[in-house]
Amino acid sequence: MSHALAALAQDAKAWPFEQARALRARLERLGRLDGRVVLFETGYGPSGLPHIGTFGEVARTTMVRNAFRTLTGDTIPTKLLAFSDDMDGLRKVPPHLPNQAMLTEDLGKPLTAVRDPFGIHDSFAVHNNARLRAFLDDFEFDYEFASSTEYYRAGRFDQTLLTMLERFDAVQAVMLPSLGEERRASYSPFLPVSPTTGRVLQVPTLERNLSAGTIVFMDEDGTKKEVPVTGGHVKVQWKPDWAMRWTALSVDYEMSGKDLIDSVKLSNQICKILGGTPPEGFNYELFLDEANQKISKTKGNGLTMEDWLRYGAPESLGYYMFQSPKSAKRLYFDVIPKAADEYLQQLEAYPRQEPAQQLGNPVWHMHGGKPQQAGSPVSFSLLLNLVSAADASTKETLWGFLSRYIPGATPADFPMLDHMAGYAINYYDDFVRPHKIFRAPSDQERAAMLDLRARFVALPTDADAEVIQNAVFEAGKAAAFEPLRAWFTALYEVLLGQTTGPRFGSFAAIFGIERTIALIDEKLGA
Repeated sequence: MSHALAALAQDAKAWPFEQARALRARLERLGRLDGRVVLFETGYGPSGLPHIGTFGEVARTTMVRNAFRTLTGDTIPTKLLAFSDDMDGLRKVPPHLPNQAMLTEDLGKPLTAVRDPFGIHDSFAVHNNARLRAFLDDFEFDYEFASSTEYYRAGRFDQTLLTMLERFDAVQAVMLPSLGEERRASYSPFLPVSPTTGRVLQVPTLERNLSAGTIVFMDEDGTKKEVPVTGGHVKVQWKPDWAMRWTALSVDYEMSGKDLIDSVKLSNQICKILGGTPPEGFNYELFLDEANQKISKTKGNGLTMEDWLRYGAPESLGYYMFQSPKSAKRLYFDVIPKAADEYLQQLEAYPRQEPAQQLGNPVWHMHGGKPQQAGSPVSFSLLLNLVSAADASTKETLWGFLSRYIPGATPADFPMLDHMAGYAINYYDDFVRPHKIFRAPSDQERAAMLDLRARFVALPTDADAEVIQNAVFEAGKAAAFEPLRAWFTALYEVLLGQTTGPRFGSFAAIFGIERTIALIDEKLGA
């Protein structure tokens, strides 16, 4: 990797580079810049289907990883571990899933022992893990998947679990003040898996046997049982579990949501008690649904990854994840068109930028420093309006217009434009068409549109978008619209049944002067 690029990364202001520099400083303090693998980790709780927030954590962590590799000249090996907390007990049944009665029967069991309500995989956790991995694979993330159940049973955590048993009182001293009175009375960092029922039990630890590495608890059948804390016989409560994992695996970087700030502080303390060093990381803001409520896997509110990819390109999703991670953002269908167009703008600007500017461009971070060169000459919002005006239901119809606007162009020449055409049709059918409201023009608007019609008639049929846009401006100015924006709003609402749209000149250039004149005639009843 270029030494010149590494030098520029020292001062790059994009947030992934800020995080990369903080991580490097941590490793320097620990004397860890010695060629050992730097471990980035993301966590996933498979109690519900993966949503975009889950994907976002992997995407953002990957951006930091790429920034770190650039900052260090790619001289230090790195790895991203996507860790699934699939040994947690199922605490409540997500209401949107099938086979509710079956899931209710499995309440309390580790997620890897809960039956798959979809009847596809060996367990509910395996089903959700497969969904997550398939999506991460589709995006070609470089990661290693890890299952909590497999790590516990394989003994990957055994030594750290024995240390936690030895330092039980110190862990309790951190956790108990954070709990309510009733919870404190029964709290233990160790959750034994019942030998009788297979459920993960939240019960007090009655006795500890350090020499044997065991705990004693009251089982569900009312008898005392003794089990090892190793080998998957217990699951650690999640905050101590987080700390235990950081310690056992020597995790160097992990980010988390703003709602977990207090949890991170507790886990940091416990990590130190266990002899580890807490990882570097930062707290990102939460995604919100259409009602500005926190997105939840259990509730199933907000967008799924499949939802986004029905209406927007993967690149638009990556762009949305890069933008302002410390600001709360709505994650709903209406953000997709804007994200799609802003991504295209950044992609188009990238080749003209100096290297230092490129390091601040979102597309650099989305594509690992190697953004694709071929974007789209037509915006998503413009495609939406074209679909609307042409009443297009197929990409072939749209390409009939596009190939005239871009002489000789084919889907093979512009693959991103071709994909976007399909997304625009889907988005229009589901969100625009049902809410289209055409209104009659005012006297001022009617006169201005008739003037615009006359100006269009005088234009050559092959007039470009700029010439057409100038005609639109002149018609609005001649009609004394104040502000001029009101003129464009009138065009969208009267001709297209929408409150906003792209540059009208660009729309008319693609749709065709003659067809735009016919559209004006139709809506004015001329």
